[in-house]
Amino acid sequence: MKNRREFLKTAGLASAALGIGLPQMSFTTKKADPLFKISLAEWSLNKALFAGKIDHLDFPILAKEHDIDAVEYVNQFFKDKAQDMAYLREMKTRAEGEGVTSVLIMCDGEGMLGAATPEERKQTVENHKKWVEAAKFLGCHAIRVNAYSAVPWSTNPSDAKTAMDITSSGLRQLCEFADDFDINVIIENHGGFSSNAKWLAEMIKETSHPRAGTLPDFGNFRIANENDKNISYDSYRGVDELMPYAKGVSFKPVVWDDAGKEHPLDYTRMMKIVLAHDFHGYVGIEHGVEGREWESIFEIRRGLEDVRRTLEAEG
Repeated sequence: MKNRREFLKTAGLASAALGIGLPQMSFTTKKADPLFKISLAEWSLNKALFAGKIDHLDFPILAKEHDIDAVEYVNQFFKDKAQDMAYLREMKTRAEGEGVTSVLIMCDGEGMLGAATPEERKQTVENHKKWVEAAKFLGCHAIRVNAYSAVPWSTNPSDAKTAMDITSSGLRQLCEFADDFDINVIIENHGGFSSNAKWLAEMIKETSHPRAGTLPDFGNFRIANENDKNISYDSYRGVDELMPYAKGVSFKPVVWDDAGKEHPLDYTRMMKIVLAHDFHGYVGIEHGVEGREWESIFEIRRGLEDVRRTLEAEG
């Protein structure tokens, strides 16, 4: 395992040392960097992937065919392959062969960072380590994990503080491991306490590790549903509060208000909030209408590109 980890940690160095993949010298003017970049989250195609209509290995190829050159993987679609070096090498080869950047791996089903006991939290961290290693090998900058805990969501401040304390403990342990691999560990607002942006921002601060960050998801601010009534957090305010810690952004075309109601996203308003925090990284599209996934992805990409052009022109 030690030798494997050393290989993974240094996998990118050999190519750099040999000059592989370095661009040819050119006297043309370098194109200005865009205000933000666009990637595609694999979950956008989840129904087709689960149904076997799409092969996970083809994901970056399909993204490139649809004019998207950066992808965000979901571990559910290669759950038993995290330590299969032949499979990971094929993933890497296909992405790089298409000129597609591997941005991150979204990780689910590996236990709660806020598990009840220190032993359980340690096991959760152990379960995630293989994904940190896989992310390093694939060239990703981060893994996305969840801030779930053994404390059920409630409006009780004491419960919220307990959940924060134990979750930050597990997150810090995972960040300490990931730091050796130059991999960030980012938390998405994903229901329960985590969809209260103020709670999540405080939890990241309490973790107090430079590898810990957020992945604000525009449409994931529904905290809970009680007695058929949604409890939610205003998406615009929530993104604003999470952006100081953001190492990525997850795009959905819907938002929530404080009254538990869902609304269509105002693209310009939201992207101005994102950019106000000097964020110029990847905005990952995480939306696909069943039966017309690529059409709906194209509609969002076009909307994002339109907003980007407008904001760039405004200076």
